[in-house]
Amino acid sequence: MAVDWVSIAVLSAAVLGLVNIFDSHLISRRMPSFRAFLLPVAIIHLIYGLVLFSLFPLPEGTGIRPILVAVASGILRTGAITIMLYSLKREEVSRVIPVVYTYPIFVALMAAPLLGETLYYLQWLAIIIVVAGAVTVSVRRSPDGSATWRSRPLFILFGSSLLFALADIASKYALSYISFWNMFWISAFCMSTIFLLVSTRPHIISQLISMKRRNSAIALLTFNETLAPIGIVLTFWALERGPVSLVSTIVSSRPIFVVIYALILSRVWPMFLEWQADRGMLALRLIAIAMIVGGIAIIYLT
Repeated sequence: MAVDWVSIAVLSAAVLGLVNIFDSHLISRRMPSFRAFLLPVAIIHLIYGLVLFSLFPLPEGTGIRPILVAVASGILRTGAITIMLYSLKREEVSRVIPVVYTYPIFVALMAAPLLGETLYYLQWLAIIIVVAGAVTVSVRRSPDGSATWRSRPLFILFGSSLLFALADIASKYALSYISFWNMFWISAFCMSTIFLLVSTRPHIISQLISMKRRNSAIALLTFNETLAPIGIVLTFWALERGPVSLVSTIVSSRPIFVVIYALILSRVWPMFLEWQADRGMLALRLIAIAMIVGGIAIIYLT
């Protein structure tokens, strides 16, 4: 029996949630700097892109417009990923990922003018619920025990969310003309090019050479960047087969997996992540996650 796009999208969310956990650990605890993290990632994705480019060439007769849209999607997605990864350097993964993955909200908003879709009152209410959930999940406890909301990181993460939405819409258009394998290697080339331009510096190379426990860190990074392409390919496969709004909604359930993984790791490997697991904040985050996922579900179930 053929695998349906819903199952593919759920599997993508589960895989990429694990990738986000490893990203947070590597960026915040193992790699000497953010750009030192980007450089090996760029090299690994360039290799993947070259291999898949040779195995899955573009279909004959593919026009220039789908290719340009696919490249634009890759650039937008790289921008979104860069903002998300940089935020993981400064914020907890359980706070970053839920805000970034409100991007189906932007898909819904753009679908009206671009696709002629209409949002009902209940769907607008759902948008408010999701935004409120994103604000709630961005609350952090100060040393004196009070809750504070850091607005600047929140707005930056919403920028990443918007870029993800634009990238998915562009990908859906391009996937009408090219395969999900083509979409992956085009995105891989865009990501590796941008990351190499940003991170290829003599002092970054020196940091990588002189870093402590280099072999174990690079091995973990390589494993993580083997999982990441699997999750990305699954996302493109689901986008190729299903409606972009629904696929984006399911993939945006990634925060659930991130919280589950982080909670497990906080019990079995407390030093792996910076994770505030006191009952009050944990309950608040679980409520916020439920608001985000529930609100997005309402948008597409009405």
